[in-house]
Amino acid sequence: MPTVSTLVIIVVLLLLSAVKILREYERGVVFRLGRLVGARGPGIFLLIPIVDRMIKVSLRTVVMDVPPQDVITRDNVSIKVNAVVYFRVLYPEKAIVEVENFLFATSQLAQTTLRSVIGQAELDHLLAERERINVELQTILDKQTDAWGIKVSSVEVKHVDLPQEMQRAMAKQAEAERERRAKIINAEGEYQAAQRLADAAGIISDFPYALQLRYLQTLREVAAENNSTTLFPVPIDLFEPFVKGMTKSSKSSDT
Repeated sequence: MPTVSTLVIIVVLLLLSAVKILREYERGVVFRLGRLVGARGPGIFLLIPIVDRMIKVSLRTVVMDVPPQDVITRDNVSIKVNAVVYFRVLYPEKAIVEVENFLFATSQLAQTTLRSVIGQAELDHLLAERERINVELQTILDKQTDAWGIKVSSVEVKHVDLPQEMQRAMAKQAEAERERRAKIINAEGEYQAAQRLADAAGIISDFPYALQLRYLQTLREVAAENNSTTLFPVPIDLFEPFVKGMTKSSKSSDT
């Protein structure tokens, strides 16, 4: 026959097992004799010993790393792609009842979806529009995990590993593109310089004395920079204004 102390100890242990305390971000999915009762928590609550069974579920956002996947793109380029998925449980009852292991199921679904979406895109599209690929992945995953009570908030493609020959080809393409732009810029500069020279030639043709002033300015600059003696042939047209002026002054004095 059990003693009173033994009965007291058993009762205390049963009461302790019946008392449950959950944190703010935790919920307890309770089954009573195999039937779903609902989610409990946070805080303190009681379970019926032996009759009730509780499964604890965290409501915090889970950061799941999707391992690298071998994918062949739409333009037949073999690459490796990995990603990261951010999701959280919204309905603990569905996460426990509707799927056996929601973490494993979400991971497998993310891997297959990543291979499917990347396989339908071309490599240039994948590299240039990664943000749109992320949105498409998030939409597909969120739609399929909704039945499990899971909300996928974001999917980010982390790294795209290209083959070595593809990296070399892209480097050559980028170098050729830079050379093309450099040639275009150089040609544009030559065109603008030629246009300015043509404008200057037009001004000089309209004002011949401008060329003579430029000639004198060049002589002054050369004389200031060099200490040696420099001989320049002086064009006769340079003295034509002075000759005309002297001729006019002599004629006026004769009259």
